[in-house]
Amino acid sequence: MILFPSVRMWSTGLAALVGLAAIALLSGCASSPSVATDGASTIVTASDEPEQRRRARIRLELASNYFENGQTTVALDEVKQSLAADPAYPDAHNMRGLIYMRLGDLGLADESFRRALALRPNDANILHNQAWLLCQQGRYAEADQVFVRALANPAYTARGKTLMAQGLCLVGAQQFAQAEQVLLRAYELDAANPVVAYHLGALLLRRNELTRAQFYVRRLNNGEFANAESLWLGIKIERQLGDTVAMRQLAEQLRRRFPDSRELASFERGAFHE
Repeated sequence: MILFPSVRMWSTGLAALVGLAAIALLSGCASSPSVATDGASTIVTASDEPEQRRRARIRLELASNYFENGQTTVALDEVKQSLAADPAYPDAHNMRGLIYMRLGDLGLADESFRRALALRPNDANILHNQAWLLCQQGRYAEADQVFVRALANPAYTARGKTLMAQGLCLVGAQQFAQAEQVLLRAYELDAANPVVAYHLGALLLRRNELTRAQFYVRRLNNGEFANAESLWLGIKIERQLGDTVAMRQLAEQLRRRFPDSRELASFERGAFHE
């Protein structure tokens, strides 16, 4: 399992949009904990799986389900039992790190990811999680190096998610040109990702690439993941382009769908540079 970036790290108004994407990510990454992404073949079948690993795996599967359902302390208890059965189980240490990240104990999270990597070096899923932890700590250069290590693994299948996380971390580091390039790569792999589309639009607006910004944000706002923040971004882009019709249409959507949003309040104040 890899962790989806926390919305608080990079944009406070995308919670609904990110929540839906996070559910899809977790459900896609919680399976097959015995299959590594470090290039080694570690698929275990029933006939050769040791008893202690079998017990640990079952506990870890329970922990993963509890974690995805938001039952974090229950998930932690299951991980503790998984590690009691098999202390050398890297996936359980990885899950322990995810849980402590959610609980805000970054020290124990770091210890968990380091232990997992000591047991399974170069596992791309674990590297992704360690990189995001470093990003949360503001250790942007170190985080970027670890993201690069994860993406260098040819067997890694969640590259789009890691490119997105790397791009958001670069935004946090105010390395906007590099962030744009990384997010463009993420968009090539998953053009339906609303978080990537939003941030590409915001970066392009920042440097006055209005037509390109419009492309990404219009596509987002015409889909199911449009929210108050994406509509407000669209309004600002259309205003800069001088398209008053599109601007009014977006403002009507914002007023109808999100009447209590701070974005609507900003629009009504004419605070287009907030």
